[in-house]
Amino acid sequence: MTSTTTATPTTAGTPTTAGTPTPAETPIAATPESAAAEVELLIGGMTCASCAARVEKKLNRMDGVSATVNYATEKAKVSYPAGIQVADLIATVVKTGYTAEEPAPPQPETPATADPELASLRERLTVSALLAVPVVLLSMIPALQFDNWQWLALTLAAPVVVWGGLPFHKAAFTNARHGAATMDTLVSVGTLAAFGWSLWALFRGDAGMAGMHDEFRLTVSRTDGASTIYLEVAAGVVALILLGRYLEARSKRRAGAALRALMELGAKDVAVLRDGREVRVPVGELAVGDRFVVRPGEKIATDGTVVEGTSAVDASMLTGESVPVDVAPGDTVTGATVNAGGRLVVAASRVGSDTQLARMARLVEDAQNGKAEVQRLADRISGIFVPVVLLIAVGTFGVWLGVTGDVAAAFTAAVAVLIIACPCALGLATPTALMVGTGRGAQLGILIKGPEVLESTRRVDTVVLDKTGTITTGRMTLQEVYVADGTDERELLRLAGALEHASEHPVARAVATGAEERVGALPPVERFENVPGRGVRGRVEGHEVAVGRLFDDLPEVLARARSEAESGGRTAVVVGWDGTARGVVAVADAVKETSAEAVRQLRALGLTPVLLTGDNRAVADSVAAAVGIAPGDVIAEVLPEDKVAVVRRLQGEGRSVAMVGDGVNDAAALATADLGLAMGTGTDAAIEASDLTLVRGDLRVAADAIRLSRKTLSTIKGNLVWAFGYNVAALPLAAAGMLNPMIAGAAMAFSSVFVVSNSLRLRTFR
Repeated sequence: MTSTTTATPTTAGTPTTAGTPTPAETPIAATPESAAAEVELLIGGMTCASCAARVEKKLNRMDGVSATVNYATEKAKVSYPAGIQVADLIATVVKTGYTAEEPAPPQPETPATADPELASLRERLTVSALLAVPVVLLSMIPALQFDNWQWLALTLAAPVVVWGGLPFHKAAFTNARHGAATMDTLVSVGTLAAFGWSLWALFRGDAGMAGMHDEFRLTVSRTDGASTIYLEVAAGVVALILLGRYLEARSKRRAGAALRALMELGAKDVAVLRDGREVRVPVGELAVGDRFVVRPGEKIATDGTVVEGTSAVDASMLTGESVPVDVAPGDTVTGATVNAGGRLVVAASRVGSDTQLARMARLVEDAQNGKAEVQRLADRISGIFVPVVLLIAVGTFGVWLGVTGDVAAAFTAAVAVLIIACPCALGLATPTALMVGTGRGAQLGILIKGPEVLESTRRVDTVVLDKTGTITTGRMTLQEVYVADGTDERELLRLAGALEHASEHPVARAVATGAEERVGALPPVERFENVPGRGVRGRVEGHEVAVGRLFDDLPEVLARARSEAESGGRTAVVVGWDGTARGVVAVADAVKETSAEAVRQLRALGLTPVLLTGDNRAVADSVAAAVGIAPGDVIAEVLPEDKVAVVRRLQGEGRSVAMVGDGVNDAAALATADLGLAMGTGTDAAIEASDLTLVRGDLRVAADAIRLSRKTLSTIKGNLVWAFGYNVAALPLAAAGMLNPMIAGAAMAFSSVFVVSNSLRLRTFR
């Protein structure tokens, strides 16, 4: 990833300009005015949360540098001033004892390969487990202990401790050179101490004598140190921790699977029209304006506009919407969606990193790399945890030795303390849940912009819903037709629709489209004339037809119909021909079929829906009644620039406000609200100003987004409760001599696995 300039933060209430590149899209300007830049680094060699805390601390000590290091994603997001180069950042990480590099650009042509790190870990685990199991069985079951069994146990355990535990020893040595201690320090010191004690007992003590027997104990007991060996502890702990690391790594890979799947959705090549011929080229060679062919069953290569053909497009992989959408010339289509019907020719409008798919992936990745405030606390604890544990282990040894005088018992308790301690679960609690939650959201058409958004979803109690484009479709449609006595409705629609078809006015387009849907093809118009402010007229099939406010006298039935339509919030126009008013047609911005259900779902989440619109009170009340919003929660006739004031007034009443909108005029209100939700069918300005983006224009997704965010937050908190509780309970038990070191190693390994597995449950969110 190339480093990018950081956009100036948007002041609350200030809309982001539509079309302004986001920080992830803007290349670094080679000018001195560039105040800061951002880069993402891949960090290698981290084995626990305290490693991430060390790297983050070192980077943040550099002048002007602000860094966030994520242990789960193994990435650092760094903001740095103009005087610092990326090479300086990498050098700082290397001096800390780890590796760093910029991610290679994505190469969609390359098939997915096995993870070499995971394969190496699996090989080390397999060999260690095969050698460690006989050692553990021999040590635990006296019946299996033949003469000189201890020497076989030593032969099997030595490769496990030395080769199997080599990653821990190397990391501990590297950290020691830099004056630091991490989880690897605890594992390395604990296992080497157990192995070293065993060597002393075998070669210098009585443990090497023929006929020596040993037995496994769950707790620490007084023994003769010279005849006690801990080979099963040394080998078993290494094998168990390798198992925990392997399961953790595999689970972390599964946690990030949704993002990888999202990034791999796009087409790999495309049939571009060149000089009237189809030429197959890689997607990366597409340019804005190129026309390309999409056959039935193929993926649409990039965002664009249909110029030829009609079809149905399946967008379920991006929006979660299972019903294909019909498209025709002039309609926009999104890259990575599937052409489910006829042949299409599409003109590319966005390519590369500017496409909706790329922007979705970037939003999800940014969210996964972020940290919630509660995770920062966990990271600070992890950073000081290992030195504290080392002190506790030394103290445990001293206390046991002073109280019992038994060196072996004191040693066993101290080793148990070293091995039971595990800050890894703390470091994984938030990022794994965030990875799975944001990835699942992307699959459902919900983009969560960052971990701080999760806290906001828990607090909100009021949701302000913009009317046009959010609750309603945002376009006028034909609603009702009223006819005078003796007039045929189909004839009225044919004549009115034909005349309105020649006009570009939104009301005229609604009448024409509705007429075509109900009666079919419309006849041609002659001598069409637009009467400014009043309507249109012309000749259709020999009749002088007029539509609008061109009739002064209306029959009572039509006057009543027009009044009834207008009182219901609809726009009513009179239709007549040959000098006589024949009927009234009413058009309105139609309420989406799913909006009423969405309002019910929002209420079920404990939220109070508020309708906000610039339309008149009658229109607002009509829409509110249709979707189930109380009259007292309707705010009508609000100018676009006053929407921010409405949000602030509600906040001033002590409410925590979520805002759902889709237009440029909603951007400022979205930024001002405690939680901004932008409909993905809306403008770039609204999407950039929001906290959550709902990719499809269905208000029900707003309720889904809040439920998913709350579920992710509760999972994070559950993980942290487990991680904190585990360490608080386990350390005193180990120090008190109530845990055998091998049992401690098993518990330590599986605490991290539990946290990751708990996070993976979010993959089943519906």
